[in-house]
Amino acid sequence: MNFEEKRKRLVERLGKRDVLNKKEVIEAMLIVPRHLFIPKDAESSAYMDTPLSIGCNQTISAPHMNAMMCEYLELKEGDSVLEIGTGSGYHAALCAELVAPKESDNPGHVYTIERHEELVKNARSSLKETGYDSRVTVISGDGTMGHPEEAPYDKILVTAASPKKIPPPLREQLKEEGILCIPAGSMGYGQDLYVIKKHGNNFESKKITGVRFVPLIGKFGFEP
Repeated sequence: MNFEEKRKRLVERLGKRDVLNKKEVIEAMLIVPRHLFIPKDAESSAYMDTPLSIGCNQTISAPHMNAMMCEYLELKEGDSVLEIGTGSGYHAALCAELVAPKESDNPGHVYTIERHEELVKNARSSLKETGYDSRVTVISGDGTMGHPEEAPYDKILVTAASPKKIPPPLREQLKEEGILCIPAGSMGYGQDLYVIKKHGNNFESKKITGVRFVPLIGKFGFEP
């Protein structure tokens, strides 16, 4: 079975589990080649619904989590997106496929921050290889500080577990009526995924489900 067929089977399985429902997210997951964002020795597992090691004690999330976060963010063409935790670059590519599809008349952009230089280099390479480098900007730095240079953002996603107090810069850099999707809780077990919507000075928070992510490290995260 080739990678395209494996990708199709994965999307079908996620649909049956009711974690992948939106037409545009389904199309994005059918297009973005996950196997090109992971180490070569893990390619055979690329389309299994499981996290995979990408080095630096980091992982690429299980596909069902990528799908869920994309759907809860309500990503649409033209959105400006900030991602905290680039990792492999796969999730950023999914977001780019949604906010800046090819030949878009109103392309959005994805800004993604990673603290591990090796992953920054690898993600940039994978994004270039897959044609997303013009739609995704990879930034090296402390993701808990956000990226004020391009703020405010329509959507912010965080792919590492924050302490329960959400980093203030991320709240500040979110647009009015913008959406923030973030796992929060402890450094290990005891994390939950939250979807937060900004209404003026108020933030409407909804707890979605229990999760387990690597910890968010930085000034407003956990200690290294």
